[in-house]
Amino acid sequence: MGGKVERRIFRFGVFEADTASGELRKHGVRIKLHSQPFQVLLMLLERPSDVVTREEMRQRLWGDDTFVDFNHSLNSAINKIREALADSASQPRYVETISGKGYRFIAPVSSASPPGQASPASAPGGRLATTPGPGESPAAAVLTTSDDLPAAPKTLVRTLLLLIQALYCTFYVSALANLSEIDEIFFEARLPSGILITGLILTAALLIPVRLFLFSAVAFDYRRLPSRFTRMFPVLLPFDLLWSVSPFLLVHHIPVGLALGMTTALVYLPFAQRSLVLMYGGEP
Repeated sequence: MGGKVERRIFRFGVFEADTASGELRKHGVRIKLHSQPFQVLLMLLERPSDVVTREEMRQRLWGDDTFVDFNHSLNSAINKIREALADSASQPRYVETISGKGYRFIAPVSSASPPGQASPASAPGGRLATTPGPGESPAAAVLTTSDDLPAAPKTLVRTLLLLIQALYCTFYVSALANLSEIDEIFFEARLPSGILITGLILTAALLIPVRLFLFSAVAFDYRRLPSRFTRMFPVLLPFDLLWSVSPFLLVHHIPVGLALGMTTALVYLPFAQRSLVLMYGGEP
């Protein structure tokens, strides 16, 4: 009990929670949150996207030997957390109630050790390095986090995300509609057309439902999209990079130089999409 507490800073949206000082801050300004609600919040931040049961919270924060009105205390703590985060139980952006089970933190979370503190999460030069979340590859730790991104009108962010999904669907459907021409392009380039055509059909058939899911999630303002997309990104990225060469399937209609330029832009598109999803999950 008397040992030194390891300091970690959890960041989500415009908020950060400091485990050592027990402070919750918004844009660097401290927000009043008492010790018990803060400890509940830390339990949720330690396991983003996972359900933390009410029983787990009781065992850790109240214990078996503490005789209190646990349900009332926990409900009060959750309400105070939502009040501090300007969150809503009916339309949660941070804390989601899982009926009959517990609670889940649904916004993207990054954690770091502060400068000067020796920790595996501290990068050379004192720069904070984020820890990948559940389902996220280690490479994601060097990608943009929600803290790096500017605030933007949500309508604009949603419109751009919808356009990206429509663009990818156009690629897939156009390719499937012109298989004979694409087979001819592969043949002229002396490529194994049979294998490539099969791969094209399979990946297009797999990715069309994914794009329709993302399109509907953005269109209907699915609150858990950022956490879901964070899990999907490492799997989706290789396919998106593979399809970035799709402009070369139009070489019968456009110059090779233009196809190369379009491919270069499409290589960046998955990362731009990821940033937009993080912005989508931030403050409105």
